[in-house]
Amino acid sequence: MSALSAADLLQAARDVSAAALDKPLRYFRSGFAVEQKADESPVTIADRETEAALRAAIAARFPDHGILGEEYGSQGLERDIVWVIDPIDGTKSFISGSPLFGMLIAVLRAGEPVAGIIRMPALGECYGGAAGGGSDRDGTPIACRKGVPLKKAFLCINEANGLMADHPAVFQRLMQTGAYQRLTYDCYPYAQLASGQIDAVVDYNLQPYDYLPVVPVVEGAGGVITDWQGEALTLRSDGRVAASASAELHKELLETLAG
Repeated sequence: MSALSAADLLQAARDVSAAALDKPLRYFRSGFAVEQKADESPVTIADRETEAALRAAIAARFPDHGILGEEYGSQGLERDIVWVIDPIDGTKSFISGSPLFGMLIAVLRAGEPVAGIIRMPALGECYGGAAGGGSDRDGTPIACRKGVPLKKAFLCINEANGLMADHPAVFQRLMQTGAYQRLTYDCYPYAQLASGQIDAVVDYNLQPYDYLPVVPVVEGAGGVITDWQGEALTLRSDGRVAASASAELHKELLETLAG
């Protein structure tokens, strides 16, 4: 199975995510119970049914691949190919009726994300990227916009509550950075970055299933995405993420984060 190309894995991720679309859409803007997990984050039946459907489809198609998911943990992380899935990225958006929740899938080979999906069920959009193959939205190629310096950039700041509480000086610098700042959440800003609609994203306190799926989409669109120190994102990264439309802009952004 390791002979599968990045493009093959991306198509497989498209297929399994499309097959699971009915799960979140069945419950969206309808009555359902909301539970609290041990970390006090919300979870719903839609999260669990969507992940169960994704895991079953992956296991049926690729029984020798590993899987890491938000709701049901990990198996086979030592295997050459590992799928990393977030069934509903943005459960708070989902339970409040906002359409800006996503379904995220990354496929890792030897620990590196080589294919990724940002699927937006309520918006009817799917963003995909594969190593060496570019990125697209529903089959149409997309690219980050170039030539924008940080002082003229549109910056999205994800998880601002946590940033303000834990890194107030960083937050204050970011709020004075760029031409426009917007406080955002979850995965959609990365799709906007890859589509050339914004220029940078700063994120905080993420898990691997939050950040690894967006890496191939951003990189395939010509962007740069790392941790706050400029290191590549892996399963062991600390959950602090910076993404930019260009290498030049990313250098400026990392300098701002470092102060």
